[in-house]
Amino acid sequence: MSRTVLYGGRIFDGTGSPIADGDVAFEDGRIVAVGTGLDGDDGVDVAGCTLLPGLFDCHVHVTSSGTDFLRRLQRPFSYQFYEAVRNLAATLDCGITTVRDAGGADLGIQHAVDDGLIEGPRLRIAITILSQTAGHGDGWLPSGMLAPLQLSHPGRPPGIVDGPEEMRKRVREIVRAGANVIKVCTSGGVLSPRDNPRHAHFRPDELAALMAEATAAGLPVMAHAQATDGIKAAVRAGVRSIEHGIYLDDEAIAMMLEAGTWLVPTLIAPVSVVEAAKNGAQLPDGVVAKAEAVIDAHNASFAAAVAAGVKVAMGTDSGVGPHGSNLRELALMAAGGMTPQEVLVATTSSAAELLEVHADSGTLAPGKLADIVVLAGDPVDFAHFKDNIRAVYSGGRLVRGQV
Repeated sequence: MSRTVLYGGRIFDGTGSPIADGDVAFEDGRIVAVGTGLDGDDGVDVAGCTLLPGLFDCHVHVTSSGTDFLRRLQRPFSYQFYEAVRNLAATLDCGITTVRDAGGADLGIQHAVDDGLIEGPRLRIAITILSQTAGHGDGWLPSGMLAPLQLSHPGRPPGIVDGPEEMRKRVREIVRAGANVIKVCTSGGVLSPRDNPRHAHFRPDELAALMAEATAAGLPVMAHAQATDGIKAAVRAGVRSIEHGIYLDDEAIAMMLEAGTWLVPTLIAPVSVVEAAKNGAQLPDGVVAKAEAVIDAHNASFAAAVAAGVKVAMGTDSGVGPHGSNLRELALMAAGGMTPQEVLVATTSSAAELLEVHADSGTLAPGKLADIVVLAGDPVDFAHFKDNIRAVYSGGRLVRGQV
């Protein structure tokens, strides 16, 4: 294949090094050189633009499209898979070339992207969200009806488990279904109507069984953890990342630092719930009040974690909010105390490290996949970041825009 050079621009390589003038050359889907004065068979003038590694979102739900409860109940079961096609495309529009789906996408969706049947970012998938009875994934309503966040199907094992033996078997079923990561809820949440975000869920013996099976399968564990005690339980158990982390305290932060646990903050998620309600979304009783109640605590916890040096990777919980608005998270991370450079690192190389794909992605360097975002304007102007995207390359293939 021909060697293509993007020349005449500037480079943010994803490592946190200062932005500098440079070119990127790629061939056969991978970067072959980064520097100045590079030549190739084909040249693309990117003067006035900055080249960045393909971006990451470490917490999405591609089969979910908003929080409107009544709308979701009236959709045919298979509709979610067609919505996923649209949602994946909208994510790619943001320059996001890799995502971790935190529950919903199954192996079929992942393979459809890998095989080029549908267009979207590369997927790491959790498939099923593990929850205790009366937990974040339990869709029981006072009427006696069940309306879970996700229905099980042959490629998506059910998520409600109680006791270590049920947990052990269910993790094995999720591994069998093709998961790249195991997702567990160690606290209540905002969107689940019958629990409390301040309450910890699952006992130590249940989490120990989960971790034993995930470790045996060589898979990391991500924990939906909003309650202080739920965060600490997850860290003690050995999870790789805390998702949301709304009620962090000093002890929880110290535990995360000692264990090297990551934080995926999803600051935009409760904001999106409140906005959806204002725009007419019909939600179960109490959900909007919970979302409004957590926003300030969420921001304060994130700022404390950043100040302490907790490792952060960008994630949005898109699916709660609209897919395609993922990059709103960047400004919220900066408002929480991260420097603009740190925000970009959290969205590139740090995210790649969390997802354990850093050998292939996350930085602009020889040997890496040619996942490249061409950005006009100021690369730390997060308010206009998406509007400034001129082109997106995935594995050396132009998938969005033109230069």
